[in-house]
Amino acid sequence: MPKKVHIFFSVTIVLIGLLQFCDSKTTNSTTTKKISDTLTYLNHSDSAKYVGMNTCKLCHQSIYTTFIKTGMGKSLDIATHQKSSADFKNATIYDKFTDFNYHAFWQKDSLFFDEFRLKKKDTIHSRTEQVNYIIGSGQHTNSHLQSVNGYINQMPMTYYTQKKHWDLPPGFEGGFNTHFSRKIGLECMSCHNGYPNFVLGSENKYTSIPTGIDCERCHGPGSIHVAQRQDGSKVDTSKYIDFSIVNPAKLSIDLQFDLCQRCHLQGNAVLKEGKSFYDFKPGQKLSDFISVFLPKYKNADEEFIMASHAHRLKQSACFIKSYEQVKNKNILKPYKEAMTCITCHNPHVSVKETNKNVFNDACLNCHNEKINGSNQTSLQAAHRKLPTKNWNNCVGCHMPVSGSTDIPHVSVHDHYIRKPISVLEKNKIKIFLGLFSINEKHPNYLTKAMAYINQFEKFNQDKSYLDSAKFYLKDKTKQDVDKNIYALVQLNFISQNFNQMITYVNFLGENYLLQNKFVHKTYDNIDAWTCYRIGDAFYYNTNIKKAILWHKQAVTLAPYNLEFRNKYASALAANNQLNEAETEFKFVLTEHPKNISAYTNLGYIQLVKGFPAEAIRLYNLALKLDPDYEPLLLNLAGYFAYIKNNKQAIYYLQKILTKNPTNVKAKQALQQLNVL
Repeated sequence: MPKKVHIFFSVTIVLIGLLQFCDSKTTNSTTTKKISDTLTYLNHSDSAKYVGMNTCKLCHQSIYTTFIKTGMGKSLDIATHQKSSADFKNATIYDKFTDFNYHAFWQKDSLFFDEFRLKKKDTIHSRTEQVNYIIGSGQHTNSHLQSVNGYINQMPMTYYTQKKHWDLPPGFEGGFNTHFSRKIGLECMSCHNGYPNFVLGSENKYTSIPTGIDCERCHGPGSIHVAQRQDGSKVDTSKYIDFSIVNPAKLSIDLQFDLCQRCHLQGNAVLKEGKSFYDFKPGQKLSDFISVFLPKYKNADEEFIMASHAHRLKQSACFIKSYEQVKNKNILKPYKEAMTCITCHNPHVSVKETNKNVFNDACLNCHNEKINGSNQTSLQAAHRKLPTKNWNNCVGCHMPVSGSTDIPHVSVHDHYIRKPISVLEKNKIKIFLGLFSINEKHPNYLTKAMAYINQFEKFNQDKSYLDSAKFYLKDKTKQDVDKNIYALVQLNFISQNFNQMITYVNFLGENYLLQNKFVHKTYDNIDAWTCYRIGDAFYYNTNIKKAILWHKQAVTLAPYNLEFRNKYASALAANNQLNEAETEFKFVLTEHPKNISAYTNLGYIQLVKGFPAEAIRLYNLALKLDPDYEPLLLNLAGYFAYIKNNKQAIYYLQKILTKNPTNVKAKQALQQLNVL
């Protein structure tokens, strides 16, 4: 992850109206056929707008009534007693790595989490934060989100409903507890919820977010469909496709899978150039927008991640053989000719309200045929050694329940349908084969390189991933560098090869990059992130004026990325532009009053300007947010050294080194104080 710069002592450290009922009477078949020939859905147009689920339900009330009870319909909502699936009788957990306790409790109709630390029996730290949203249907988990002025962060408690157990959320374990500061960006929100109103130029700020996945995530924007129904046009959907809106049942097998895989294909998602997590629409080819990678291992077929249902199903012989036997993949309802997700799942009805026989009957539709004219079925032949009572539980044996590799305390059916794996097979040593795109056969070299970079940054800090990324990135010619500049900068930033980054800037020309290349505001902030990284390269090479130039460009392109603001302000402070730096830090705190970095750095500014009382006030506010934040403890040591209280300064430095003996700044400062 990008390193934060902080300040220590004198050195900068780092409605639509009533709708007509949609029936199936005939419309202009010529228009319908013409559209069908081009395979174009009208709601793929940029002019098509989202109308919201409340509009859809005016015509489709019965579907709406069942859908809102599904996992998708209940994916996210405001934190209420009704939404929560948790048991609050024993709602306390302990993180041994950080020595923090967490307790969940209701205060009337509001849910709160208390973070606290005990020393013997005394509470030496307590921070209480309100929960604003609960994410997760409750079938597997309830996780919790906080909104601070629209900035959405995940909170450090999750309820695992299958085991009725409170614990840290996935990714917070093993010393990686980020307290109340894990950003929920567009990638996360756009799969776990309907499309939000995201603030361009931020990482995790929203003007509003919906409460649950809605109809249009699977059917596409509804405005054109609504308009056609309002003006009286109708389509005989028993004979034709209504191209005003996507009906996933009438998509080709591959496009239907792409729709499901948009979210049920979790992994290392690499956006295609110029695309965002908003852009894919049902009925389009997913690989035109996103390529999803997973590490592939030999001898690890039984391992899978939580949201990998579609990928696992497509590995099954059931799917492969049914797909190969399809003669006409362009019939009105292609899925009836092959096995797809909706062979077993009705997306409008909750799994909890679906009779278990539905799933086994789907198996028996294929596996209960007679063998060569005999009276024996294939099912009987294959299971003759098993008790007949087991014959009606196909899922139990061939899609066993087990834990995923990424979510603790959760059991889910493995959708890779196959014969049970022997113990010998399970115990084989797995061998890493590389990263492979699940939804794209031949991704280009740049996409592959970004996959390896993302794998290192987000999932596994194995340096071999960086070596693989470097293999796919050419940088010999100006054309090569210009094409790959984003990935090259990110790769060398991770490796802290700052001189090479500056070499690329000089090779292409600073003016060209700042005036022509890195000038776009996008949802992924790719131009802004590249400027930020280049700014850091100059900063660490002590070229502060250049650092200010590049960090300012990052802030211009992404003004609500508060990390960029903090870094820009730190560079200004290092250049003794204290008033300008103070303005930036205050902007951060106006945007997000719980930003510990801004409190820490603004306190330093006040100390340098000769206001120690204001400095310690700001530091104490930061301490209430996180008593272990190392840059804050460094600045506190600096404050006490400033007021000639060396004993207290040493206390804070030793506190840092007790938790992190490798902190170089703390070591140097402690040596200086010991000399004094």
